[in-house]
Amino acid sequence: MTTAHPVQDLDVQPTPLALLLLGREADPRSERGVECPGDLPAPSDPDLVERARAAKERLGDKVFVLGHHYQRDEVIQFADVTGDSFKLARDAAARPEAEYIVFCGVHFMAESADILTTDDQQVVLPDLAAGCSMADMATAEQVAECWDVLTEAGIADQVVPVSYMNSSADIKAFTGRHGGTICTSSNAERALEWAFEQRESGAAKVLFLPDQHLGRNTAVRDMGMSLDDCVVYNPHKPNGGLTVEELRNAKMILWRGHCSVHGRFSLDSVDDVRARIPGVNVLVHPECKHEVVAAADYVGSTEYIIKALEAAPAGSKWAIGTELNLVRRLANRFAPEGKEIVFLDKTVCFCSTMNRIDLPHLVWALESLADGKLVNRIQVDPETEKYAKLALERMLALP
Repeated sequence: MTTAHPVQDLDVQPTPLALLLLGREADPRSERGVECPGDLPAPSDPDLVERARAAKERLGDKVFVLGHHYQRDEVIQFADVTGDSFKLARDAAARPEAEYIVFCGVHFMAESADILTTDDQQVVLPDLAAGCSMADMATAEQVAECWDVLTEAGIADQVVPVSYMNSSADIKAFTGRHGGTICTSSNAERALEWAFEQRESGAAKVLFLPDQHLGRNTAVRDMGMSLDDCVVYNPHKPNGGLTVEELRNAKMILWRGHCSVHGRFSLDSVDDVRARIPGVNVLVHPECKHEVVAAADYVGSTEYIIKALEAAPAGSKWAIGTELNLVRRLANRFAPEGKEIVFLDKTVCFCSTMNRIDLPHLVWALESLADGKLVNRIQVDPETEKYAKLALERMLALP
């Protein structure tokens, strides 16, 4: 038995605002036990930068390094191209002469690169533990069981699956087998429009995997549906926690998944930053909760966020609701133009799985390849690749 202790008021002064910007200091009144430093620790080996450079030079055109926007600065400096997950996978496919694709991102991104590149190319993930909590929230077994539930409810023939790019190759393959398509945060609206066109007008339904927030925000904010048109399927409950009537009445069947970073932004975050910074523009990613998206001034994908800040007038103020590595990079980039860019929330940390790709892992991968040793190859089996590629190709064919 545990003993409850009375909550004590901390005898502290609020951290100065200047130090809180971009998480450069801890707020003693925020969640205890959560430390979100604005700077990641430097590599312990001071020679790592030179070793990475030397290994990359030894490999020459044989290697093509991809860097996701959420990667650490120490890693991104060695990327041949940067971008979001799908842009990077396409960039890799456009470089068939590169024998090795080193993907500085997370597992599902490397899988997509393997699916879209040739059989002669080999995709390497510097740390195999760099997964994605959202992608892990939908397994092949769970989704197959969900389809059985939809079949028993008599609506499976009305349902078109639409899976977010942030999903495993197995889920992409399921989507391809059942006549669905993949989407990104940039083209989710068009993908949903396409899906609804695949069935009889008024009867079509979409099973949206695995991020409920992107699905809901696209349907309600962008396409004019109501929240009542959406239900959430919970794979940990019998029948997804839904009745047959709820499934039959729904237009959007949303998988109970979310991004562990974007899902932590709250309406309080928006209210707080507006109170602290008069005239601030709130710009968030559509993986955020619906109430956060509704309260924001602008909503868009990672690429949209970057372009919006590029086009923003000098002296404008912005609070960004996305991963901290990117926000800090943008803040530094646009500071000379007088643009004030801050992190939307004070207690949300870096994406922990993205940050598993650090300089030591990258150096190890590059040096191994330079020495002729293939490590950490990501390879999707032919059957899964066939149907996953079919789903991706349907997305590529969208107007």
